[in-house]
Amino acid sequence: MQQTKAPFRADEVGSLLRPAKIKEARAKLEKGEISADDLRKIEDLEIEKVVHKQASIGLKLATDGEFRRSWWHFDFLAKLTGCELFHPDTGIQFTGVQTRHDAVRVIGKLDFPDDHPMLDHFRFLKKVADQAHVTAKMTIPSPAVLHFRGGRKSISKDVYPDLDAFYEDLGRTYRKAVKAFYDAGCRYLQFDDTVWAYLCSQDELQKARERGDNPDGLQQIYARIINYALAEKPADMVVTTHVCRGNFRSTWISSGGYEPVAETLLAGTNYDGYFLEYDSDRAGGFEPLRFLPKGNKVVVVGVITSKFGELEKKDDIKRRLQEAAKFAPLEQLALSPQCGFASTEEGNILSEEEQWAKLSLAVEIAKEVWGN
Repeated sequence: MQQTKAPFRADEVGSLLRPAKIKEARAKLEKGEISADDLRKIEDLEIEKVVHKQASIGLKLATDGEFRRSWWHFDFLAKLTGCELFHPDTGIQFTGVQTRHDAVRVIGKLDFPDDHPMLDHFRFLKKVADQAHVTAKMTIPSPAVLHFRGGRKSISKDVYPDLDAFYEDLGRTYRKAVKAFYDAGCRYLQFDDTVWAYLCSQDELQKARERGDNPDGLQQIYARIINYALAEKPADMVVTTHVCRGNFRSTWISSGGYEPVAETLLAGTNYDGYFLEYDSDRAGGFEPLRFLPKGNKVVVVGVITSKFGELEKKDDIKRRLQEAAKFAPLEQLALSPQCGFASTEEGNILSEEEQWAKLSLAVEIAKEVWGN
């Protein structure tokens, strides 16, 4: 039952802890001590190292660790035509900690620009991944992310007096993005998404209502946008999604099992695979996996935590995979950490050595469960 195409039996979400050299270089850039080109050269060298490291532990894919980003989502969204980064009075509130005061808002007609910087980021990744004989995986935020967190207030009423027009342009923008990454050589693309988890959280739904948004029906709207974005995806391109309950310096935002959205998400969106967070009780049980259609779709079960360094026991992970297999066929399952290790440049509270031990564990268990 070897998996020869993405998502792989042992996979990863995307972000990796930033090396000290990149952190030091970013600090020097802010002080004006080095140029942006100097930073890029350092990023290039560190990305080359981390791609080969991923290959060396047995992963069949590699990301660039999101080393060129500050945020998992804002760096991409802010470079869409019609969007801008701004600094609100508060950050995003996680459990016990608040992020930096950054956010993105829509100030013009949405589009995907031909010169979006992450296209070049991917081209560099692919060149290095080809040398390492692994598949280059690119991660971008889901279209739902641009809407849900800021809601109506973050979208110009002058530009989009009617949200239906915004949703249409959002779908077209992402369809264009999918094609642009494909043309750049991308065959493994992932839409990272916190929103489906927020739609499972009564607290997050209430917050949406309090800021004047109506979350009822949003999962159907998001499914339509996603499916429109993927409608012209070539057959040899894999697009997955990752559903997360928040990941900032090892903290979280939302709680709630997948039951409220599982049928729409698993059976109603045209993704090839779903990276689902399952490293804590906050994610609920595996019962929602019963909605996974029989066939080629894969759920990548995130039962290894990226939030803390303590290494899980193999037998515990295998037992949880067998529990998941009661609701979806084992041949349609795979294994990964529940999230990336550094959704923002600050990173989670564990060491690089512990990070690699987690990923190596996933590779070892996958070989034992599904074969070499």
